[in-house]
Amino acid sequence: MEDLNASGFLEIGSINGLRNSSLPEMRNSSLNPSFQWSTSHKVLPPCRQFWKAGDYSAVDATQPTSKTYQNRMRVHPKFLHSNATSHKWAFSAIAELLDNAVDEACNGATSVIIDKIANFGGSHALLIQDDGGGMDPESIRHCMSFGFSNKQSNSSIGQYGNGFKTSTMRLGPDVLVFSRGCKERSLTQSVGILSYTFLRQTGCDDVLVPMVDYNFNPLTRGFVRMIRHSDKHFRDNLSALLRWSPFSKEEELLNQFNHIKGCGTRIIVFNLWQNDNGDPELDFDTNEKDILISGTPKARHNSRFAKDLNEGHAYASILYLRLPENFKIFLRGHLVDPHYIAEDLLYKQCIKYKPQVAGTIESEEIGTVIGFLNGAPHLDIHGFNIYHRCRLIMPFWRVVHKCRGVVGVLQVDCLKPTHDKQDFEKSDIFHKLENRLKDMALEYW
Repeated sequence: MEDLNASGFLEIGSINGLRNSSLPEMRNSSLNPSFQWSTSHKVLPPCRQFWKAGDYSAVDATQPTSKTYQNRMRVHPKFLHSNATSHKWAFSAIAELLDNAVDEACNGATSVIIDKIANFGGSHALLIQDDGGGMDPESIRHCMSFGFSNKQSNSSIGQYGNGFKTSTMRLGPDVLVFSRGCKERSLTQSVGILSYTFLRQTGCDDVLVPMVDYNFNPLTRGFVRMIRHSDKHFRDNLSALLRWSPFSKEEELLNQFNHIKGCGTRIIVFNLWQNDNGDPELDFDTNEKDILISGTPKARHNSRFAKDLNEGHAYASILYLRLPENFKIFLRGHLVDPHYIAEDLLYKQCIKYKPQVAGTIESEEIGTVIGFLNGAPHLDIHGFNIYHRCRLIMPFWRVVHKCRGVVGVLQVDCLKPTHDKQDFEKSDIFHKLENRLKDMALEYW
């Protein structure tokens, strides 16, 4: 059973089944829209810049908030922010959400949609939606918690149970999750909100996740409230969802499921972060068919492939070495055509290598395709594109600072990616591979 505080909300900071300390007393508020916090609590103004969002203090954070003598590990809401700083740019965060959708191919997913929702709470919101198996009430609680992951197969991209939290909080402070799933012939709908705005502005010193569930009633052919604990528990969670989301009525909230045909998951990140100039970090307006990162100067390349990775289509097109059969990515309503970098190379060579540590072969043979991009050596782009389980981890990694126009593509499953999937753990095998790639680039040059 999930951890509940006095107001009936899920607390997501549990470790090894130990419940977190309880949250600051909610008095009798149930967090309904009409509740007013005591005058001793200073309501913080909204913060719209990601890199400044961690600067706040919780109410009475130095005082013990639990009358228990058990030692408990607590998770301060600031951790949601600090955990998300692993993503240095917004596209790596979007890629994490795409990974979850691609992993759903084993549950029947055929596509993922990336788009904007205009005027969602007064500004644009980011939509990520797949048509996979969806999540039942237990699974969505694991999704909202830290460290839960049942992705143990060699084909799954995700493995740490942390990507959803880091990615969504890097894109914006608030995310709504709508999921319809079927487990043991029981069809359910669940809605949850992970809201840094809610936690910050109410001064919480622990993490609350309001969440409600619904069961399909075959007699009425409709969904009815699932009372997991008590009516009050359900009302408290629903009240918080309506208070801290753009929806004012339960009906409006549930209408979002009309966009899900069959099973699947609909994720909406809203109150998207702004840059220091006050412009939205994600630019939906410059190109109605794409997503750009605002404020990034556009690079000039004379290669067909060497598009600026500030363009969402370009990044999404090379993100996967191979997609599951019949799986498609739609960005702003347009199909993203996979772009295989190796097909762009001239004078290609395939070089095979088996990493060895202390004289022992540590992995399967690694094959690297290396060649010149069209336009070399006058290009300012070069390096190795390293994939893990078909997912791009290190794009155009410059192991040497010359060899202009020389590009390599390889997949390395023996290395372990860092949890933001933008680098690899610096093991002995990694350093051996780095040295081999340096030699390979210089020899080819």
